[in-house]
Amino acid sequence: MEKAKRYLSSYKTTIALLLIYAVTMAIATFIEKNHGTEAAKKWVYYSPAFFLLQFLLVLNFIGAWMQYGYTKQKRWALLLVHLSFVVILGGALTTFLFGKEGTVHIREGSKTNEMIVRKGDEINIEKLPFTLELTEFRLNRYPGSASPSSYESNLIVHVDGKTEEAKVFMNNVLDVKGYRFFQASYDQDELGTILSVNQDVAGRTITYIGYFLLFCGFILVFVTKNSRFHQLSRQLKKLRKDNKHLAFILLLLIAPIFVHAQTDNSRKVTIPQKHAAQFAALPVQSGGRIMPLHTLSSELVRKVYKEKKMGQFTPEQFLLSFFAKPQLWINEPFIAVENSEIASRFGLPKDYATYVQFFDKNGNYKLLQHMQSIYSKSPAERSATDKDMMKLDERVNIVFQLLDYSLLRVYPDPNDDTHTWYPPNVNPVIFPKSDSLFVADSFKNYLIEVNSSLQSGDWSKPEKILAELKAFQLKNDIGKHIDTGKIKAEINYNKLRIFDRCKLSYFIMGGLLLVLAFMQLLKKRKWENIGIKVLIIAILLVFLIHAVGMGMRWYIGGYAPWSNSYETMVYVSWATVLAGILFGRKSTITMALATLFGGIILFVSGLNWMDPEIGILVPVLKSPWLMFHVAIIVAAYGFFGIGFLLGIANLSLMAFAKKSELIRFRIKELSITNNMALLVGLALMTIGTFLGAIWANESWGRYWGWDPKETWALITMIVYSVVTHIHLVKKRDNLWLFNLLSVFAFASVLMTFFGVNYLLSGMHSYGVTDGVSAVFVYILLAFVLISMLGVIAYLKRSKQVDK
Repeated sequence: MEKAKRYLSSYKTTIALLLIYAVTMAIATFIEKNHGTEAAKKWVYYSPAFFLLQFLLVLNFIGAWMQYGYTKQKRWALLLVHLSFVVILGGALTTFLFGKEGTVHIREGSKTNEMIVRKGDEINIEKLPFTLELTEFRLNRYPGSASPSSYESNLIVHVDGKTEEAKVFMNNVLDVKGYRFFQASYDQDELGTILSVNQDVAGRTITYIGYFLLFCGFILVFVTKNSRFHQLSRQLKKLRKDNKHLAFILLLLIAPIFVHAQTDNSRKVTIPQKHAAQFAALPVQSGGRIMPLHTLSSELVRKVYKEKKMGQFTPEQFLLSFFAKPQLWINEPFIAVENSEIASRFGLPKDYATYVQFFDKNGNYKLLQHMQSIYSKSPAERSATDKDMMKLDERVNIVFQLLDYSLLRVYPDPNDDTHTWYPPNVNPVIFPKSDSLFVADSFKNYLIEVNSSLQSGDWSKPEKILAELKAFQLKNDIGKHIDTGKIKAEINYNKLRIFDRCKLSYFIMGGLLLVLAFMQLLKKRKWENIGIKVLIIAILLVFLIHAVGMGMRWYIGGYAPWSNSYETMVYVSWATVLAGILFGRKSTITMALATLFGGIILFVSGLNWMDPEIGILVPVLKSPWLMFHVAIIVAAYGFFGIGFLLGIANLSLMAFAKKSELIRFRIKELSITNNMALLVGLALMTIGTFLGAIWANESWGRYWGWDPKETWALITMIVYSVVTHIHLVKKRDNLWLFNLLSVFAFASVLMTFFGVNYLLSGMHSYGVTDGVSAVFVYILLAFVLISMLGVIAYLKRSKQVDK
């Protein structure tokens, strides 16, 4: 019995249980992909073995609490953080045992007091202690789009002999007698609503108490003097005091240089930049929002030509030139053909094809039959070539829509309740008589004058028609969607290309900072210290400019700029540099590595498979909880990235540096900094994950549903908990193992951020693309090289490094 107690309370058992927990959940996410959500829940998440595993984790914490006397040592931060997880697991168990989830379906003008409850394969109908009546369901769409902006249900609640009016919409919950109703879906005819129902007062209360304790515990981690974080801080200060004259080493990081070829556009018509800019400032409706033509032209060039410019032409010059001289452009090769197999099959060039090359002598579209065959397949059956065909077909269709002006939606209809804008090819009779003639002739006349101005050089008449068109837009924009300030800001945002410039600056400044650190290793010179200070100031300025770019994107889009892959990557880069600044105040190598890594992340965000388009939000994402949830989690990725880089730096020192006191002290210093960075990242990751749980509960009635994204976020928490607790196992308390684990732990971050989106099923799954597949190959190769580095470091490490 005593032996069992010692085993249950040991730190080895803690690490073992955490690893089993993480591996089990990882396996479950792949079971879900192959066999469905219900199978994963039945075989893993709700299985007796999984409950037993969680129970053992609770016993282990209680046993360690009693064995090591945390209360006597006044380790309040440690106690509170670990106790909060016990409370959270208790809340989850209460929800599982006593909570109810279901749906309520109501048609307009109807009443119901029934909810449908699903338990596994069983479907039951339960009576509610009140009646709901739907008076109206309303679906609001983004202007000129089929995409929902919001949907809401106006209800009358008949309860205890009284009637109360209520409104339910996404992120706005109705609470009646412990039952919480969430807007889930609606009938296709938009005359009925589907509400999700949750009854879980006890489980929700216990869980939220656990979240509160967790938050308080992490505050204590960073403010109490006997916490692990402060112990590391004191060790770092002492080490620096004793070895303040030690220098840094250089890690050579080489950024690949990509050269983009441009096509010869000398034969095309060049629109003067001044007039092209006036044309680009014209508001246009696209994708459910109003944007300048400057943005639309950039998006079209990026999609069709796969570059940021059309050779020597700016996107706006190309677009207006295309409208003015379409007969010239359809014979120019500018439609990107990326798949050589497709090119050979249809007789197309292997880089860029002309529009006419996609049609045979009889005018038949060459891809038509193949596209019909592809669309008849399910998405899972489509091959990589099929997907490339779909992308190529999309590019051809974009050009077709340019030829008939379908994409140029610049005419707002004052009588349209959906605030739809129409292109020049619209039947003008839908407009008021006073406007129909202008709609029918204005753009045609504009192009006539553009062609005339190309010969004469006098652009006054096209400018006059543009001014008339802008006045027409302002007059008929009854929804007040034109925001002149945002239009100008978006054009400036496009022109400044802030993130591209920050990327280059981070590469240059981070590299120079490493060079100066290496030079100081040989001999300290006064000018080197000045150079380091200048570079740090420059990095801070670039960091602020980076923040300004995100702020501009926030202002233009109207939402926090971390709602898609591109925006999140930009924010991860910013958070990584922030982490480097915070932990690099007295460690030049930390700031230099963080700056370089920030540049690398921005480089990845600029790859073709990342879409930088400013889009619109689906209703569920319009929540302040989402903003805080994503912001905090992605900030955690930045600190984990610092740990990844510092781990590689230390392994490199162990493997290749000549052993000396200088190197030993440097490894210790960077390892302590690494540990502190990981603790901050773990705190942010944990808080951010459970803020996401609150968002989920407030949006659709459940705070944890074992979606692969949230599961892998939990796995990442567990993995970094193992890394930051490995020092408790005496035989495993060495710097080589800690640094190696800090590097490999980053794989869980990559899986959470990329892998779930592209490899697994679930709400966050986008499907694998060729660009993403290549990225995964590079990541795999990188970790193979890191493994080799780890082996070399293990073989050459000095015993004096460990202690």
